[in-house]
Amino acid sequence: MLIGAVAPLVVGIILKVLFTPEKVGISISGALIYFTIPMPLQNLPITESQVNSALVIVTILFLCLYFTHGLTVKAELKRQLVAEWIVKQTQSLVKTNMSDYFSGFAPFVASIMALSAFSSLLSLFGMYPPTSDINIVGGWAILVFILITYYKMKCGPLHYAKSFGDPVPFLAPLNVISEVATPISMAFRHYGNVLSGAVISVLVATGLQGLTNIIFGWLPGFLGNIPFLQIGLPAILSVYFDLFSGCLQAFIFAMLTMLYVASGFPEEDYLARRAKKLARLKK
Repeated sequence: MLIGAVAPLVVGIILKVLFTPEKVGISISGALIYFTIPMPLQNLPITESQVNSALVIVTILFLCLYFTHGLTVKAELKRQLVAEWIVKQTQSLVKTNMSDYFSGFAPFVASIMALSAFSSLLSLFGMYPPTSDINIVGGWAILVFILITYYKMKCGPLHYAKSFGDPVPFLAPLNVISEVATPISMAFRHYGNVLSGAVISVLVATGLQGLTNIIFGWLPGFLGNIPFLQIGLPAILSVYFDLFSGCLQAFIFAMLTMLYVASGFPEEDYLARRAKKLARLKK
């Protein structure tokens, strides 16, 4: 199972090596296009972002199978203890930020954080992180927006339409704009932070290379080609932008999902409406 979790990363690295063109100097580009599928209205490009997203999903699948294989009533294996800790922490997070009605939301929240974090961490292996592609993160935001709208309409379309008039009716246009802006802000916040980190890392590394040539280029022989100033600092930036910031953005995206869903769900009105229906059925 661990081999199955590592194999997608190896496949992704091989594809990166085979399809990446030779670069000279600073090069900041988007996802590679592996091939294009002809379609009636518009051709469908299969990009590095799509392939890497699928590889991350396969990796997460095998990791889940590994952690949940051979479970016992009393935890005897370390991997079961890790799995139980992840479940407890996620359930605690959902319980803290959402009501008891959303107690079954923990698997969805854990999936969002895992998919986002693992996608961002691909940059540590030299692969293109899908979170640097607005199309990928935008798709996640649209999915979350559909989920938010679904819970907002639990009391019916009419109740949902009336909510745009709160607290006063003339604010309805602003409320509509705020509703549409929700997935846009979620997507651009996540995408922008991950992409900006990659851009800053490349610019700093390239700048240090040029500064090294200016300061130490006079050294004789191979000493003049050693990138002295590139030792250490780019690695520290990579740890921050790729590891810390990537995991932080995954946590923020999951938190926003929970808060938007929970705050938009009219729980009191829904429970009152449900109680009325049960009372009618009893009569």
